[in-house]
Amino acid sequence: MEDAILAELFKEADFSVEELRTIGSLLKRVNLKKGDVLLSEGDTVLYTHFVYSGCLRTYFLDDAGKEHTLQFAIRDWWISDYTAFFTGDKALTNIECIQHATIYKLSRKHMEQLYLDIPAFETFFRKKLERRFMALQKRILGNLAQPAKDRYLSFVENYPDIQQSVKNYHIASFLGITTESLSRIRKELAR
Repeated sequence: MEDAILAELFKEADFSVEELRTIGSLLKRVNLKKGDVLLSEGDTVLYTHFVYSGCLRTYFLDDAGKEHTLQFAIRDWWISDYTAFFTGDKALTNIECIQHATIYKLSRKHMEQLYLDIPAFETFFRKKLERRFMALQKRILGNLAQPAKDRYLSFVENYPDIQQSVKNYHIASFLGITTESLSRIRKELAR
């Protein structure tokens, strides 16, 4: 992997050139087309994925077959079914590509190896997971306490670059509202 790409991927960390090359040797590039499925419920989860470009979404299907979007992953985000990734259980969720994407995958085995060989990598990844956990907690609290309009405004703030290119039903699913409610909110805000 190119040093410039590695430096960009890990710009928040202070890795040496040699450490970046070690990390890069374990990351595998994957190009996805819109509509590609990266992970399906019931799969064995062997990888976590860093989004270099594009957009993916994590969702699950309820017993009635309704999709519930849990996460969008855009540039600089990591995505996986982390419950399954860390426990070895089967995937609970699905991940699909909703905009052409370039991702880099890292296996659990290689991640553990990097934790031992480069302790700063463990710190880097822990901080990423801490931020993801905080965002998830805020989202849960928002869904419990905020009106739909406020949830939409929060979505626009957190995902400013993708709202125009993500389908309305994906956004509505993420917000826990109907597409009609989303349209109503957008019209109200446009006034």
